[in-house]
Amino acid sequence: MPNQFTPKLETKTPPLLTLTVAPAQVIRGSQSLAQAYEAISRLGRRPLIVTGRIKTTQSYLQPLEQQLDCASASYAPDCSEASLKSLRKAAKEHKADVILGYGGGKALDTAKLLAHQLQLPVVTIPTSAATCAAWTALSNVYSDQGAFLYDVPLERCPDLLILDYELIQTAPQRTLVAGIGDAIAKWYEASVSSGHLEQTLIVAAVQQARVLRDILFQKSVAALEAPGSEVWQEVVDATVLLAGVIGGLGGAQCRTVAAHAVHNGLTHIAGHGSIHGEKVAYGILVQLRLEEMILGNQLAASARQQLLKFYAEIGLPQKLADLGLGNVTLDSLQTAAEIALAPNSDIHRLPFPVVTEQLMAAMVSTTAPVEGRVQMGEKLLNRIAPGLNQGEAENAE
Repeated sequence: MPNQFTPKLETKTPPLLTLTVAPAQVIRGSQSLAQAYEAISRLGRRPLIVTGRIKTTQSYLQPLEQQLDCASASYAPDCSEASLKSLRKAAKEHKADVILGYGGGKALDTAKLLAHQLQLPVVTIPTSAATCAAWTALSNVYSDQGAFLYDVPLERCPDLLILDYELIQTAPQRTLVAGIGDAIAKWYEASVSSGHLEQTLIVAAVQQARVLRDILFQKSVAALEAPGSEVWQEVVDATVLLAGVIGGLGGAQCRTVAAHAVHNGLTHIAGHGSIHGEKVAYGILVQLRLEEMILGNQLAASARQQLLKFYAEIGLPQKLADLGLGNVTLDSLQTAAEIALAPNSDIHRLPFPVVTEQLMAAMVSTTAPVEGRVQMGEKLLNRIAPGLNQGEAENAE
């Protein structure tokens, strides 16, 4: 589907390189939301609050609602074109002068894109640490059924990000685990897509991705065992803030590759019960498996085994069954693979071509033991196909 929100630029001179590195202001700390009135009021006094949790906004937003002329609107069913149309109407009826996103990644993506369309300032208030959406100048657009359609690069990062640790702690622990999966993908994707580049900021972004990976390896288990602790706050900072810094510094050249492409394909399979970072974490294993199968890359094999151990420790998915797709059919798996391999997909940032059969083979063998080199993914698929019926693709793992 064409991206209808990206303006067509026509110029006879080379375009300038524009970096959207960071929000204009970040406020973080326990109960920081209750103290954010002054910062928000500098941007506007009639916020439209975009959220999926209208009934649960009262307790944490109540101090702001008493001081500002607020209206709330739900982005449900998704960050979709239909929802954005409804929200544009709500913003105009309220005469909103600032958009306030309150919720998870989809609520924040919706708020950012709505503000972009209306040319209004935007405030992001994440209610979980599941993504870095509160930081970035990018919004993902989905169908009303939750299938990924396209992303929209935005003119700037949010005008204000409020990271309230007390609010984040109210979210299910599963969301932080998913955020760890989404954030750790930065290293595995950036090192492949941009590790060979020499531009200063891209080198810095790739190295920051490595630092992010190491922080998460070292601190995630302790953080999950002690919600609200200092180490927990450090991991929250890593998933919400540092992960966003990497995309800001590196720009489009230092973002997603196969892991996010696999996520996008999986959103088109009905019946999965997983959230964004869980699918991305699984997608990292698929990407590493592709490197093993197609290139015979033993470093990728070792990295996959390291991740499998880490995933087991913190509860990230290792295979399709862990995503609620244990009975996925071959037809559905092929659909997901074909979408992940669409011509404009980020999977083509891999330094080697991938065909549908290879991707399907990698998707059903993420927990396979390390073996000798497999030249073509289709060999594995042909070997396992006799054991697959249309409802038991997962038995291959």
